[in-house]
Amino acid sequence: MVGAVKRHRNWEMHGITRSSFTVSSSSSSSTESLEEFLAVFIFSPFITLYKFKKEMSTPFLAGLAIAGAALAGKYGIQAWQSFKARPPKPRLRKFYDGGFQPKMTRREAALILGIRENAGAEKVKEAHRRVMVANHPDAGGSHYLASKINEAKDVMLGKTKDGGSAF
Repeated sequence: MVGAVKRHRNWEMHGITRSSFTVSSSSSSSTESLEEFLAVFIFSPFITLYKFKKEMSTPFLAGLAIAGAALAGKYGIQAWQSFKARPPKPRLRKFYDGGFQPKMTRREAALILGIRENAGAEKVKEAHRRVMVANHPDAGGSHYLASKINEAKDVMLGKTKDGGSAF
């Protein structure tokens, strides 16, 4: 009987009461050893885990949050350093904001060809060829843009007609 009292105290240590089990009045030593086995090896890990969850969940989650913040900070610093170390990209050129004027001016012609207003004839012809190759109708370009490019060349070379564009 002294052994049964010890086992009962062991169960209480683990949070299990004897009333949790149904024990017959003619309990033999094998039944008691089975109860002890169940109490110590089967139920006690779950009870310990329950107590751990109940008592230690807040510090565990706080530690997890601190570890996550440290990792995020580490990778954030690495990303920032690699961002700063990358080679600078050339900035995109600004484009003319607006459409074509009814009668093309020398300024508009220079903007279309991508040259200065006071460029020489050779520069105008070279710029016309470069822009026309990129926008030729036979290569998928627009007829309207091709006519505007030709008109810009004529304005820059001083061969303007009074009518302006064909469109």
